Amino acid sequence: MASPTNTYVSAAHAFAALVDTVPESLLDGPGLGEWDLRSLIGHASRSLTTVLTYLDTTADAADIDTPEQYYARVRDVAATMGSADIVERGRRAGIELGPDPAAAVDDLVQATVSKLASAEDRLIRVIGDLGIPLHSYLPTRTFELAVHGLDIATAAGVPFTLPDDVAADACSLAARIAVVTGDGATVLNALTGRAPLPASFSVV
Repeated sequence: MASPTNTYVSAAHAFAALVDTVPESLLDGPGLGEWDLRSLIGHASRSLTTVLTYLDTTADAADIDTPEQYYARVRDVAATMGSADIVERGRRAGIELGPDPAAAVDDLVQATVSKLASAEDRLIRVIGDLGIPLHSYLPTRTFELAVHGLDIATAAGVPFTLPDDVAADACSLAARIAVVTGDGATVLNALTGRAPLPASFSVV
């Protein structure tokens, strides 16, 4: 079984390769919701910048033990921030990628992978000032890169295939999030063809 670090690195490289295929002429066009494509790429790139930032932090105790618990807790944090704040963060992140988002993402991936190479699993501090093991946080970033990678490919109309390890990790985490948030039976019934998912259903 691949380590959380190796799977995250696989997701990061796949994301960089995807962004490199996005035509520049589409960057100001539709992305996802209120984001244009540049902002969507910027939002996804925060799964690189947050790892770079959080690797410099230390937590004294674990407030969260698993990736699925992270999503359950962050729902509350996101509710206090408001959707407008999340949208604006994505927009700012897209702008900060500069005139060549693909090159900027390549640089971010190289910096993040390099920093992770010497990082051991330990407690770090993430959004909401919450302590979490690094190897429990990385799968949440793999998940974000996978989901938003698919979003970007759809918006840009470019082909994109998730690496097998990334797809397996993201699908597994989605199911575990559903369980901890009380939707396990709903997801299981849908995956086995017993019942469709409710309209607009999401585990995150």
